[in-house]
This record gives sequence, C-alpha cells and structure tokens, in this order.
Amino acid sequence: MSEGSERSGPDGAFDVFNPPERGLIDDCVHCGFCLPSCPTYELWGEEMDSPRGRIHLMEAGLDGEPLSGSMVEHFDNCLGCMACVTACPSGVQYGTLLSQTRAQVERNHPRGRWQRWWRAAIFALFPHRRRLRLLRGPLALYQRLGIGTLLRRSGLLNRLPAEVRTMESLAPPIKRAASLPARVPASGPRRAVVGMLTGCVQHAFFPDVNAATARVLAAEGCEVVIPPAQGCCGALSEHSGREQEAKRFARATLDAFDTAGVDYVVVNSAGCGSAMKEYPRLLADDPLYAPRAAEFAERVRDVSEVLVELGPVATRSPLPVRIAYHDACHLSHGQGIRAQPRELLRTIPGLELREINRGELCCGSAGVYNLLRPEAAAELGARKAENVLDTGADLLVTANPGCSMQIRTALRAKGTRLPMAHTVQLLDAAIRGRPVESLLHDSA
Repeated sequence: MSEGSERSGPDGAFDVFNPPERGLIDDCVHCGFCLPSCPTYELWGEEMDSPRGRIHLMEAGLDGEPLSGSMVEHFDNCLGCMACVTACPSGVQYGTLLSQTRAQVERNHPRGRWQRWWRAAIFALFPHRRRLRLLRGPLALYQRLGIGTLLRRSGLLNRLPAEVRTMESLAPPIKRAASLPARVPASGPRRAVVGMLTGCVQHAFFPDVNAATARVLAAEGCEVVIPPAQGCCGALSEHSGREQEAKRFARATLDAFDTAGVDYVVVNSAGCGSAMKEYPRLLADDPLYAPRAAEFAERVRDVSEVLVELGPVATRSPLPVRIAYHDACHLSHGQGIRAQPRELLRTIPGLELREINRGELCCGSAGVYNLLRPEAAAELGARKAENVLDTGADLLVTANPGCSMQIRTALRAKGTRLPMAHTVQLLDAAIRGRPVESLLHDSA
C-alpha cells in the first residue's frame, strides 16, 4: 500500500497516514485569543484565515469534508509563524497540526501547472548548498552591472509573475565568502565542544554570519566542529509539507553530526533550529532514526541559547549604536527564545536596544511563503518596515536570513535603506574591538 492511497473516510480530506490528530484539535476551545496574534487574520479579518478557523477546517476534513480548493487556500495562506502558539492559553499544538495538514495537502491536492512548476523550482534550488553557491557568481555580476535596475526602468521586470519578481528583489548583496575550517579551536580554556550547522541560504549568501558565529563561540571558550558533509537540515521542506524530502534531509543531518563528538549542535538560523528540535516528531515512525533524533534534538541549541548557558567570558568593547531587535518567528514563537538574544546584546557597552512595535507579528518571510504568497508577504513586510523605521534605530538586528532579506526588500520598497546584522555579528564586533562605523558599513 503506497502512502496516501487510503482515505480517512468517504470523500474525506485526509489519507490515513498521520492526519491532523483529533486529540490536538480538541484542545482548541475556540476562545479567540489567537486572533490578534495572527498575521493573516490581521490582514483580512477572515475567520477561516485564523488559527481557530483552520483548526475547524482540519476537523471538518477528519469528519468527511473533501479537500477542496478553498480549504487548501486557507491552509496555504498560513505563514506557520506560530504566534498563535505563544498567545494560546490552552497550549494548542498548532505547529504540529499545521505540519500534519500540509503534508496531507502536498500528497492529496492536485495543484495547477504554474504552482507545481514554481514549487519544484524553489525546492530544486534552496535546500541545495552547492547549487546556491553556484548562483553566487552570476548573481554578483547581475548586481554589479545594475541589470536589475535596468530591467525595472524598462518595465520588463513588471511583465514577470509576481513570484519571480519577489525572488529577484529578495536577493541579498553578494559579498566575499569566508571559508571556515572543519575545526576552530577555543580561545583560552575549553568550556565546550560544539558542532555548528552552516545552513543553506546562510552558507551561500550570509557566510559572514557563519564566520562571526564561529569566532564568537571560540572567543567564549568553545571548540567549534563544522562537519564538511552537512547539507540542508530540511526546514524549508518540512514547513512546506514536503514530508518525505524533509525526512531525507533530517536523516542526512543526523548522519553528518553523528560522529562529531560534540556537546551541543549550535544553529544561527531560527527556522533551521526550530526544525531540528522537531526531528523526534518528524522521524517518529522511523525505528532506526527515531532514538537518534530524540538524543540529537536534546543537544540542539540556538547560538544565543548556548552563549547564555555558558555565560560571557570574552571582554566586550563599546559599540555606541541604537539597534532595533526583530524577533524571528521560529526563534521567538517556534523555540520560545526571546530573552537570550536581548541579554547578549545588553552585554555590549554603549549599545541601546529599542523594541519594535507589534514585534510579535511576522515580517512575511516565513521560509518560502514570500515566494508563494508574494502579495500578502509584501503587505506584512511593509507593516514591519514601518514599525522598524519608527524606532529610529541605526541598525536592525535579527537571527534569521529570511527575515533579513524580507525586511531589507520592504525597506527598499519604501525608498529607505537600513544596515542589518545578526546578533552574533554585533558580539563579534564588540569582542574584536571593531569600530561601530565598520559594522554599519559591512552590514549595509
């Protein structure tokens, strides 16, 4: 019997392989506390585009309602930002329900030709580090020659589908890639041995973040192990319902770190860390990998987590700069990590931390959501950009590459530029004694 070949009932929406769990659905008491936290409900005020509305659709699917186009549309509209999980007083595991539902949609709902092709193109590129690195050269030339500007002025870019225009606009500035060795020794007494995930988009387009992460960890007494065989962690695939693909990436990640001999596996990308902590659920049906996934997930730490757990030892030089800190959804809502990055930033003398109004709302990136739902993502990005600018900050700090690209694009659409950096890049500058001007220049 092949996966997806049996239905849960006559004309039911879901097959018998891990449909959304009835018990988790029953945890929702439809109180409405999730509504103000939901970005799509904020945009449209549509009940079925709220968490409790989508849970109602999941229940209807279990009760025999077919997987209609309109039902799928409401599931697709969800960013998966997990803000509702933070807001929910009943502890509803909406993230698990959404992952189960999206896997069902991908197996059982026939999409249109353009959507099939576009999704295939996205996942043929972004989870593959080598393919992304091959793109660096042509993209750098494209930016250096100002081809994008010429295309916009000529109007040719506007003739392309919105999804393609969005992908073009999101491309970050290509900088020289710093290569990292397989092992970085600790500075001073060794306090921990940590493995480091270098990621896909992070590895190809934000290598300076990876380099800063390794330097900061080493300065704080960590020996850093960077397994060369690592690849994609599976986050983008898992968050988009491509369950079997996500499982393959997860198994390969477990294999890559299996013999590294590390105390922690450190992640500097919010979406990746959130997905890796979910490996026990993703691989629960795999008798060989399930025990390994549980043990592995216990050792996964966001870089801010492990630095706070260890406590600072490296001296920080002053950085007189006003920063706005943006909570990446899969860090704050997905992993519950909000205090640690702020605690680390406040260890830097002279730094002024400013909060963003309605910071809990998603910027619209959400993995590849902005490539699949560009109009909604652009509206959310515009709101986030406005709130960032209202802080009067000199620099925007966040912990996810997708957020950086999304907010940079939204600011550019308003005719504004604001330097951006990862949390570890500020720590790195303070520890190395770099002047704040160089940080603002490097991250612009």
